[in-house]
Parts: sequence; structure tokens; C-alpha cells
Amino acid sequence: MASIPQQTIDGPLVSNDAAIGASAMRKATRHLIPLIALGYGAAYIDRVNISFASLQMNRDLHFSATVYGFGAGLFFLSYAACEIPSNLLLYRFGARRWLSRIMVTWGIIAIAMLFVRTPWQFYTARFFLGVAEAGFFPGVIFYLTQWFPQELRARAISRFYISLPLSSVVTGLIAGPLLNLDGHLGLRGWQWLFLVEGIPAILLGIVFLFLLPDGPQQATWLTEDERTWIIHHVRNDPSLVGENSHALGAALLDPRVWQVGIFMLLMLGSSYAYTYVAPDIIQRATHLNTSKVGYIIAALSLLGAASMLLNAIYSDRVQCRTPESNYPRYMHVIPWAFLISAGFFACSLSTNPISVVASIGTIIIAYNAMQGPLWSLPGSFFQGRSAAAGIATMNMIGMIGGFLGPYFVGFAKDLTGDYQRGLFFMCLPMLLGAAIMFYLRAETRRRLLKT
Repeated sequence: MASIPQQTIDGPLVSNDAAIGASAMRKATRHLIPLIALGYGAAYIDRVNISFASLQMNRDLHFSATVYGFGAGLFFLSYAACEIPSNLLLYRFGARRWLSRIMVTWGIIAIAMLFVRTPWQFYTARFFLGVAEAGFFPGVIFYLTQWFPQELRARAISRFYISLPLSSVVTGLIAGPLLNLDGHLGLRGWQWLFLVEGIPAILLGIVFLFLLPDGPQQATWLTEDERTWIIHHVRNDPSLVGENSHALGAALLDPRVWQVGIFMLLMLGSSYAYTYVAPDIIQRATHLNTSKVGYIIAALSLLGAASMLLNAIYSDRVQCRTPESNYPRYMHVIPWAFLISAGFFACSLSTNPISVVASIGTIIIAYNAMQGPLWSLPGSFFQGRSAAAGIATMNMIGMIGGFLGPYFVGFAKDLTGDYQRGLFFMCLPMLLGAAIMFYLRAETRRRLLKT
């Protein structure tokens, strides 16, 4: 019997495999990303809505900038402390039940914020909000690594993470009308803000319980071939390096976990330094009312959403050309780190309203642009339980920055009388962050040359 040329066999097989993969990715994107994006959007709104509430709340409750900054940041300490156990519990109990539990719990506590009257009540509510939400974001990142191969991961992450800037758009658009309900039914405007914005998290938590599959094996909307394709391509990621990519200890002791974690600490410290005070800074610079300040932040957040998607698409296209390594990813993070530093520098020195808004816009655009490539890195280091622990460890370290940033600018305002002067020192963190990314890039190249 004459042998059949190998390329005759390979052609249709490769073509068929590509078609199955494309169909699997379309279905995963359609069924998972919108739901997860809505969940994270609700989480982010409940996390940062005090930035608008503070325009009334701080005056009504006589909170100083230091009290406000400490309470805003306290969320991140409790979040960080519960990060790793929460992600390991997600691995144990499954994403469907654990993410649903997280959302219902934080929704209830977010609503309870309307009962705050004293600094200690404020601290307590923010602390337990952090405990409740802990593990949601790293849990989602880990969850997506079970569905999307490395060369498609930045886009997958950015498509759900775009809910971050879009939730800022929603907050900016509705904060003014909610604060204007001041006095209705005996509630202040900031109380209406907490009440209305906490309800979606509870409702979405119930939806998660019924619609979110724990993994590809449980997805009834996949064919058997599509399910097999996803499992095979995720487990055989060519960018994974080392024999212990599944070992828990390997993740916690790997220097890359701590280096990326410190970068995230610097990044989130910078981000939340301006996030919680941006409405105040813009209002002082422009002398506009709350609704118009919200519209400005909404417009800047839309630009941030566009930058997130475009940089993620570009990063994935480059990654497809070098699937054996995540080496190119770092250069899709580093330039934006420099741009964040430049934005802080410009904002801290300017008194012109247009310059202040433009510099804050620069920070928002740069921060969002780096997220897809950055969060695609951890999934290329490890798999399985170690990936859950590694991602949670990075985010845990990063969340400490979420405490330091708001507390620092609050303290600086009480010391100097101006938030903008405190932002001058926020030029430094992302310069150090860029140095860490340059080092990781060099180490990745060294590993490549050795293999």
C-alpha cells in the first residue's frame, strides 16, 4: 500500500484543529467574559465609590483627610491578608460557588456603609469590605488561565478588566444624581450612593451561582472537541518553564512572584493615590459641580478603556510570534510605567485646570493600558494550585500599595493643605517599577538562552 504524504494528513488536521479552537474561544468569550466583567465592575464601584461620597460624607461626619485616607486604604490591608486563603478556597470549592459567595457578602457590607457615623465605624466597614472581596480579582485571573492559552490571555483579561475603567464611567455618570438625592427619605446623598451601588453585587452573585461553570469540563455549551482543545492547549502552554510548575512551594518561593508583586504594590499605590482624590482635585482645579466632575472622570475612563483593549490586542499579536516565551510582554508594560510617573509630575506642579485634567487623564490611560500584558504574565509561570497561590501572592503584595497610596496623600493633604503637592512624590514608585520590569525582561532572556 502506498504511503500517504504526511503534509496531506497534517493540512486538514491543522485546519480542523484551528477551527475547533476558534469556536471554543468564541464560546468561552461570549459566555464568560461579559458575566465576569459585570461582577468585577460591581466590585470596583463598591471599592472606590467613597471617592465621590467623600465630597459630602467627610463634611457631614467631620472626617479629616488623614481619617479618610486611612479608611480608604484599610480595605486593602484586610484584602491582602485574606488573598491567598481565598484563592486556595476557590481552587478547592470551585469558581462558581466561591465567586458567588464573595459577591453577595461584599454587596451586603457595601450597603451597610450607609450606617457609618464615626471614624472607627468607617474603619470597620472598610476593613470587612476588604475581607469580603478578597480573592475575587486573583480568583478571576486564575479562572481565566484555565480557559485561555497564553497567546490569547492578554485580550481575555483586558476584555473583562475593561470593566474597571467602564465602572469609573458609570460611577462618574450616576454619582452626581445620587448625591443630589440628599435629604430624600431621610438619607443623605452619600448614603443613597452606598445603598444603590451595593445592590448589583448581590444580584450578580446569585446569577454567578447559576450561570458560571467551574471549568471547561462543566461547560455544557462546549462540544467534546472544543472542551478537549481548551484543556490540551492550556495544560501544554509552551511558555511554562520548569518541572515544578504545579508545585505550591515553587510558586511561593519563586522570585518572579515577589518581583511582580512588588511592581504591583508600586502600581496600585500610585493608582489608588489618585483614584480616591481625583474628584476632589478636579473640582478644586475647575470649580465645577459634582455632576460635571463626574462627567470628566467618565470621559477620561472611556479613554482608559480604549487604551486597555488596544494595548492588549497588540501585545497578544506580538506574543503569537514568540509563543515559547513571555519575553515581549514586558515592553508592553514598561513605557506606560514611565508615562504614569510623568502624569504625576505634571499634575503636582500645575494649577491650570486643563493641565490638571490632562495629567490625570494621562495617568488613567497609562494605568489601564498596561493591565492586559501585566496580568498575562503570572499564568505563564505556573499551573494548577501553584498558579492560584502565585497569582494571589502577587495581588496580596500589590494590595498593600492600595493602603499606602491613599493614606500617604491624605496625610500629605493635612500636612500641606493640598492633595496635589502630595502627588509630587508619586512620581517615584513607577520609576522603580519600570526598573523591576527591565530586570525581569533580562532574566527571561537569560532563561531563554539557556534552554
